[in-house]
Amino acid sequence: MSTARFAVFGHPIAQSLSPRIHAAFGRQCGIPLEYTAIDAPPDGFAAALECFAADGGRGCNVTLPLKEIAFSLCTQASSRAQRAGACNTLTRRDGQWHGDTTDGAGLVRDLTGRQGLDLRARRVLLLGAGGAARGVAPALLDAGIGELVVVNRTPERADALVDALGEPGRAHSRYWEDLRELGDFELIVNATSAGRDQSSGFTAPLSLVNSRSVAVDLNYGEAAIPFLAWARSAGCLEAIDGLGMLVEQAAEAFELWHGVRPLTDAVYAELRERDKTLATAD
Repeated sequence: MSTARFAVFGHPIAQSLSPRIHAAFGRQCGIPLEYTAIDAPPDGFAAALECFAADGGRGCNVTLPLKEIAFSLCTQASSRAQRAGACNTLTRRDGQWHGDTTDGAGLVRDLTGRQGLDLRARRVLLLGAGGAARGVAPALLDAGIGELVVVNRTPERADALVDALGEPGRAHSRYWEDLRELGDFELIVNATSAGRDQSSGFTAPLSLVNSRSVAVDLNYGEAAIPFLAWARSAGCLEAIDGLGMLVEQAAEAFELWHGVRPLTDAVYAELRERDKTLATAD
């Protein structure tokens, strides 16, 4: 059986856990594959993607800051990708790229399954309106949340995302300077990349938090530390990073490519243990 080529594109990408996750899924399912990390800046992504295809690439994941560009490069896109206007999973078919987004499904599966949260009727604050936010917003609405408030530092981006969602009764855009006026939320999701700059930290009004508030960062590892630190200091009931979502969205992508869904709990546990070991070593 020949080895199929897959990859994850991002900028930066060196610290990505995706190659490790997909290698584990491949071993579990008896599927030989090659999965590498490819660094591509936004202005070089299209060329890098075509080079990957010419070298036999059959599918790829896409992370920051390339998800919206990936959507524009697809000949066809799934309904959930069209709704999001962003893609994190591309599949090569008949010489063309077909796009999908598995982020939202991965987030909801992690929160409702692994974390045991009931998302129904929750008032949700989504911080950010880029590719990461676009990937999860439709799935949160489909999971039955009561209201989604999207806040972004660039107002036009928040407005565009809410318009694309097409649910004016449940999804609303606000601006960063409005945070103190928004009341409190049962779920606060950080979809910004602010935590990647460790020097700046994360600040937000404590009035966003109530006794039921759960805070979720779509980032994992060091990039999630500032937001999760704020969440704990603000008194959130739970503070959850994006590692579980990462594993679950990878499983969704793996199933799209290979037709079999891998088991995720053991892979998640291994990566979580790795995090603890690295923290102890530091």
